Amino acid sequence: MSILSKTTVMAPPIVTYRGTVYPWHCDHMGHMNVMWYVGKFDEATWQLLASIGLSRARLRDEGIGMAAVEQHIEYKRELFAGDLLTIRSTVQEVREKALIFLHEMINQETDELAARTVLTAVCIDRTTRKAKPLPSDIRDRFVSTSPTTADQ
Repeated sequence: MSILSKTTVMAPPIVTYRGTVYPWHCDHMGHMNVMWYVGKFDEATWQLLASIGLSRARLRDEGIGMAAVEQHIEYKRELFAGDLLTIRSTVQEVREKALIFLHEMINQETDELAARTVLTAVCIDRTTRKAKPLPSDIRDRFVSTSPTTADQ
């Protein structure tokens, strides 16, 4: 296994989203509907990707994309209209062609975890729609600052 095949990352989380729950985000149960959790996590994803060097401009200019291929969500606490929330995110693992990252949605008033998701995103060539290696500078950034699985 090459060092670039899998690198576990121990980066501290960064804030990737701040927002509020609006009444139209709530369903007949009175709490924020699951579709809005996914949407807010998606917004956080684009902030996280940009923060590690995969900005919209770079993706466009290099003809690459990031495709979510797996997502696991845990709903921990309900959110209601008027609640303020923050999402903190971190990259957990870097593979040759994929990133695994974590988002945690926090109720700002109570500081309670409302939801958590772990996503796997694969780097793709936007023309062929096939997986391709992440740009080397992105992999190198994590390899140079993180222990590899072989070191653990």
